[in-house]
Amino acid sequence: MPKQSLQLKVELKTTNMQEVLSVQPLVDSGATSYFLDSSFVEHHWLTIHPLYQVILVYNVNSTANKAGTVKNVVKAYNGYTKRALFAVTSLGKQDMILGYTWLKEHNPEID
Repeated sequence: MPKQSLQLKVELKTTNMQEVLSVQPLVDSGATSYFLDSSFVEHHWLTIHPLYQVILVYNVNSTANKAGTVKNVVKAYNGYTKRALFAVTSLGKQDMILGYTWLKEHNPEID
């Protein structure tokens, strides 16, 4: 991984089966929240919960995401056994993105 990348390892504990999944997320200050890739969710049989209102998703280059909208969330534990809601959408090669919300809350020291 390039030297300018921030490497993290997150253990995601599902609330439905109490399974612990190890994930290496992308930390992206341009993303607004917590995201999981829809293929990752399907592969690990994670329980999803529908949103009352869908959320439009845009890529880094301001184009609409191929998945269209976020319709579901995953309730999970991560990091310091904090419960988090992950929006489920297509993330390409990433399984997880931790966005500005995570950065603001955890304020990691970056050398």
